[in-house]
Order: sequence, then structure tokens, then C-alpha cells
Amino acid sequence: MALVHESFPVGPLQCNCTVIGDTDSRRGIVVDPGGNPEAILDSAARLGLRIEALVHTHAHFDHILAAGSLRATTGARIHLHRDDWFLWEALEQQCTWFGVPYTAQPPPDAWLEDEQPLDADLGHCLHTPGHTPGSISFYFASAALLVAGDTLFRGSVGRTDLPGGSTPALVDSIRRRIYTLDEATQVITGHGPATTVGHELRNNAFVTVA
Repeated sequence: MALVHESFPVGPLQCNCTVIGDTDSRRGIVVDPGGNPEAILDSAARLGLRIEALVHTHAHFDHILAAGSLRATTGARIHLHRDDWFLWEALEQQCTWFGVPYTAQPPPDAWLEDEQPLDADLGHCLHTPGHTPGSISFYFASAALLVAGDTLFRGSVGRTDLPGGSTPALVDSIRRRIYTLDEATQVITGHGPATTVGHELRNNAFVTVA
């Protein structure tokens, strides 16, 4: 298996979307299709991938707004952790809060679970609640890559003041599920620059090593 990936900002809040897949089988997935579906399809074409799944780190509006369009175009199924279904159902309300045009999205086709292998056998899920109850990080061991969504940022962490957020759960998730990975693991954050597990272990002012 030869993994390739590309991450780039999309949508109204410039969420980092990641296209990742196996060049041997050409099977690929999209993590957090938050907008700009044409750019996501262009990335998949550049990488030579056929998109088979749309997986979400969580259900905040800025991470899901292109899911329906890509599902219709590619036939890829939508995946989400069940604990974030209440946020998916409240998409219109979320868009109203942030002054973003609302686009209805189809419901998820399948639920993600902790330690579940991803479609195309690329990696697996780590349930990392805190930013939202159903926040998932996606770990690709063969590429030493973690897509963390809004759980962890470079030098910071995701907010916990929105519905379902929990600071104790967030801290626990980062310490137990992320800081225990190899320090060289690259972390694609939900917004802004990438980082590494080792950098955050030593420099993140919000979550230190217990």
C-alpha cells in the first residue's frame, strides 16, 4: 500500500479537508468535506483516487457542508459518530448562528465507532470527545498521520463552549489518545497549520503531559 494525501482549507471557515488514499488500489476517502466540492474532486483526481467514503471528525457545519454534493457526485457514503447526530440534525440552526447560507445535507449512511477500520483499509478511528461528544480523530499508522479535526490545534485546542463540548473530556482525549502516539506523527488540525504529536507534547500551553 502506498498512501498519498493532500490537505487544504475549504468552506466558509476554511476547515482543513484531507483527501487520502492508496495509489495501488486507487481507493480513497475524504475527511471533513466542509465546502468547495470542486476543489476536493480536483484533489482526488490529482492523486489518482476514487472517493469511496466521506468521513467526518465531527458535525459542526463548517466540516460537513459539501458532504451531500460529493455523495451525489461520487456515490461515496457519509460517515459520522452517532454522538454527533444531534449536531447534524441542527445544521440549519448552526448556519443561522454563524450567518452562513444553509444547504441541507442528507443523513449519514453509517456510524463510526472507536477503533473502527476506515473504508478502503487506510487507517482507523479514535474516538476523541471533548470538542463535541462524537469527535473522531483518524489515524493512518503507515503514513504516521493523524487527522484530528478541532480536537487539537498547533499550540492550542478546540473550543468546548458550544453544545456538547466538555473541557475535561477534551483534555482526557488528547492525553490518552493523541499524546500516546509516536512523537513524529504529523497532525492535520481542523484549522490552521499542521503540527506533530511531539511538538504539542512539549509546547501546547492548554494540555500538558499529565
